[in-house]
Amino acid sequence: MAESLRVHVLQHMPNEGLGSIAGWLDCAGAAVSFTRFYETAELPPVAGIDLVIALGGPMSVNDEAALPWLVAEKQFLREAMQHGVAVLGICLGAQLIASALGARVYPNTQKEIGWFPVTGIGGREGCFRFPPVIDVFHWHGETFELPPVAVLLARSEACEHQAFQIGSNIIGLQFHLETDPASAQAFVEADNAEPPERRELLPGKPYVQTAGEILAAPAGRYAGINALMAEVLSFLSAV
Repeated sequence: MAESLRVHVLQHMPNEGLGSIAGWLDCAGAAVSFTRFYETAELPPVAGIDLVIALGGPMSVNDEAALPWLVAEKQFLREAMQHGVAVLGICLGAQLIASALGARVYPNTQKEIGWFPVTGIGGREGCFRFPPVIDVFHWHGETFELPPVAVLLARSEACEHQAFQIGSNIIGLQFHLETDPASAQAFVEADNAEPPERRELLPGKPYVQTAGEILAAPAGRYAGINALMAEVLSFLSAV
């Protein structure tokens, strides 16, 4: 990669930002640009970008009629991947990668919101390796089929496809390793601001925690997932 890492971030909602990724990018001396789809759908040329980070959001990748910029975003991701640019997709971002490559994205049988473990799967040589078990932060209701030639890297009890890798330059994560206390608080506050019928943090669902349970996570849990995110970013930036 270039001496100065050139990163473009695809952000879909104000409350779903970079979290701990911001500190990693700053330490790496990266030049960072953004497309914030809640403000503008303008996308840069792929040429000259080393790493694309597609963040999460509450919309579905299947909402193209209501959100036509999804079509352009998927095309941008396809072009980036075809040109060997490193791509990291987080939650919605992982689903966008899958959809851009022709895989189906659809509602999971269970919503998974809060701190739940994922199990790392011993991948092939050259693949990123997750710990055997680690508690991570989730906020998703949809899942995806694995894109062609993708290698499954992690699964959970509620969702089989939690992380995948394609080649050496593409990783999709269904969960949020970038979550820090401020971003967890932002998730909860955004849900509280929704009308009651649209709130996600409702009792009686096996893989949905309460706001109190989410925000009670100890500092060490954030440190663990943030360190793992740093490893993912270092893996991709070494492409």
